[in-house]
Amino acid sequence: MRADFDHITIEQLRAAGGVKWTTYPGTIGMFVAEMDFGVPPQVTAVLERAAADGALGYLTDRDVRALREATAGWLARTTGWAVPAERVHPLPDVLTALRQTIRHFTPEGSAVIVPTPAYMPFLTVPVAAGREVIQVPSRVDAGRYSLDLEGIDAAFAAGARLLVLCNPWNPVGRVLGREELLEVAEVVERHGGRVFADEIHAPLVLDERPHLPYAALDDRTAAHTVTAVAASKGWNIPGLKCGQMVLSNDADAARFAPYAEDAGNPLGLLGARAATAVYTDDGGWLAGVVDYLRAGRGLLEELVAEHLPGAVLSHLEGTYIAWLDCAGLGLDEPAAAFFRREAGVALTDGVACGDAGEGCVRLVMATPRPILRRALEQMGAALARRGA
Repeated sequence: MRADFDHITIEQLRAAGGVKWTTYPGTIGMFVAEMDFGVPPQVTAVLERAAADGALGYLTDRDVRALREATAGWLARTTGWAVPAERVHPLPDVLTALRQTIRHFTPEGSAVIVPTPAYMPFLTVPVAAGREVIQVPSRVDAGRYSLDLEGIDAAFAAGARLLVLCNPWNPVGRVLGREELLEVAEVVERHGGRVFADEIHAPLVLDERPHLPYAALDDRTAAHTVTAVAASKGWNIPGLKCGQMVLSNDADAARFAPYAEDAGNPLGLLGARAATAVYTDDGGWLAGVVDYLRAGRGLLEELVAEHLPGAVLSHLEGTYIAWLDCAGLGLDEPAAAFFRREAGVALTDGVACGDAGEGCVRLVMATPRPILRRALEQMGAALARRGA
């Protein structure tokens, strides 16, 4: 399915009223991880059917079963990971899964390891749960990030018991390969630690390489991992609040069983039905989006080279979140603040992603290419005015 989103306008996006386009009036919103491409027809059909039928009540057992089976089927088809449907636990979102993991699968009071740069709430959710966060700045070479295994090892040795592993990696766009993941497993296993694997961006791998679920690597990873997935990023439905926590061993399944119903209670009927629909058959919508994002990635690289000389753009292997090191631009203030004020482009300050993000910005490039071009041109013009 060939997607053509070039016709979508800024005016239409602002009129839709989302956070991304209303928080900073008059700016181009690039700070929230959602796409500006609408939703698959299958999602629209689910919502319209529910409204027409008056089916806006509580989530049914039948819908939970359907969602579990659809999630397991999608994982098997796309990654080869054969997960029993009963091991899939519907939850509102990935952060809920993280909270449940901290509560039920880690020792009371133990610290949480977060490689940085990281998705911003990974630095705050553990703290709200009464846990210390140990930031482990990642290694970077010419804009390419890799995990600091020695730093992670030291954090486990200091008493931490949970590693947050985001793959594909928000915000730096890496897709970790088998050897990298196996090296992580060796460190975790050495210390008897656990892994929370955030794989919400698994549908959005842009290069010709498969997504590898960490828990599916071998018996060790299956035994120490809790995995979180969702349809929210790949099919652009975060507002429907439907994620899935996947347990990959008997002991975790037994431990969580008494809490599963209560944890899933906040889940909405419409989110469950929409996720079931796209996991089952989205009519090729996701494939079209991935192709469009690949083209957008190439355009972004060209635009950064043309309009932001001195900035370093990390190559986007997966996700639609670009990481831009602006230290070479010579700004005397955070780049996100400068570009929002002077260019009318709203980005995320890299410091929100951890201390390692200082001097960087997070840019959500899942927008129509004419808007992407306009944003980078405005950023370049702001730099030119400053230089003049």
